[in-house]
Amino acid sequence: MDTSKRALSRFGLGARIGEPERIGDARQWLRAQLERPQPTLAGTELGEIAVVLRDLRRAQRARDRERLMAIQRRTREIQSSELNSMLSARITSDTPYVERLVAFWSNHLCVSVVASRQIAALAGHYERTVIRPHVLGNFTDMVMASAKHPAMLFYLDNVQSMGPGSDAAQRGRRGGRAQGLNENYARELMELHTLGVEAGYTQQDVEQLARILTGWTTSSAGPGSRRDGPLGFIFRPFVHEPGQKTVLGKRYPEDGIGEGEQAIRDLCAHPATAHFVAGKLVQHFVSDGPPPGAVEEIAGVFTDTGGDLAAVSLALIDLEEAWSPDSKKFRTPQDWLVAVFRAVRAQEAPEQMPQLLRQLRHAPWGPTAPKGYGDMRREWADPDSLMNRAELARSLARRWGRSGLEPTRLLDVVDVPQGDPLRKLLADRNVPAPERFALAIGGPAFQWR
Repeated sequence: MDTSKRALSRFGLGARIGEPERIGDARQWLRAQLERPQPTLAGTELGEIAVVLRDLRRAQRARDRERLMAIQRRTREIQSSELNSMLSARITSDTPYVERLVAFWSNHLCVSVVASRQIAALAGHYERTVIRPHVLGNFTDMVMASAKHPAMLFYLDNVQSMGPGSDAAQRGRRGGRAQGLNENYARELMELHTLGVEAGYTQQDVEQLARILTGWTTSSAGPGSRRDGPLGFIFRPFVHEPGQKTVLGKRYPEDGIGEGEQAIRDLCAHPATAHFVAGKLVQHFVSDGPPPGAVEEIAGVFTDTGGDLAAVSLALIDLEEAWSPDSKKFRTPQDWLVAVFRAVRAQEAPEQMPQLLRQLRHAPWGPTAPKGYGDMRREWADPDSLMNRAELARSLARRWGRSGLEPTRLLDVVDVPQGDPLRKLLADRNVPAPERFALAIGGPAFQWR
């Protein structure tokens, strides 16, 4: 096993031609990335998104089809710009370990553009302002920022949740417009973001947490809001369920927004959260079957540091299991395609990349469920998926085969032993260059990291 290539692919996003021999000590190269200032990405800000969503609502109410189509085009433009910025960062980054962490946490606390046009416009802003600033910060801060971002509030319907005993509910009942409690976000906050499904919480805990989080909405949506106001988080006491609540045996006295903030802090600090998060991280960086000892080690760091994600990220580098030749991770379609473009040192994401990822069933910010995309071999190595990769590899290879790039240079980015037949094939000039490129990026060795 080449430790430089393992660092570049297992922890990073794929080696670039000429890169492995330049990184020196592989573990130190990874550690240094966590100490470097991280670039911020440009994108559309909430003020402009708010105007687009306001116009979308007005066009829908007026049934103005022409205006609606124009606004939908603008929404697609926002999403496309954000995707290009994000994918280009992954392809060109000199801190690919950090970029992988961004991708991991964005998937852990995912929103999905397939849910609504609102999410399509907001997903890029969500990753830029919720995930990126906290990826080496504190886990609780990241979860809190996620809970208050309009994308999450819309995605898991907390904007629609109303305390049954709130002033808003009582007024709604009198007017025949009753709106009830929505438990979606409370459930996923416990099951997917913090404790994990095996933590032993009950349906009553979910319901009580949902009551605690009533009134958490956006300033341009939800019960009692002025829908054309600015877009951002707001707490509405009018919608909040009054009285004491109990979650996981802890009582939360009535305290408005403070109830929800304290409940989130408690969930993030719960021992089950440390174990659940550690299990997902070890599964991502080591193997589909995470070694129990490695999980306990990462969980211990998470607990001891109060969820310091920089410390957790350093501890992942030091896991011996992550460097074992016996541990393998199958590349997801996003991993694979990003690694392909990194290999040839692309300077930005190609315009067609989002479409290619949709064809590979791995559209960015597009999971079909709140649990996000899986990253295990069984989810991506079915015959149809592998055939799609092979066909795409041949298509891309035809372009690079005419570029003058020597196919043997791809041995810089594929970790194969000296006697592997791929080495001989890549050097065989009797085989057309496009076919040799396709063998390198579409063949078995390049499917693993």
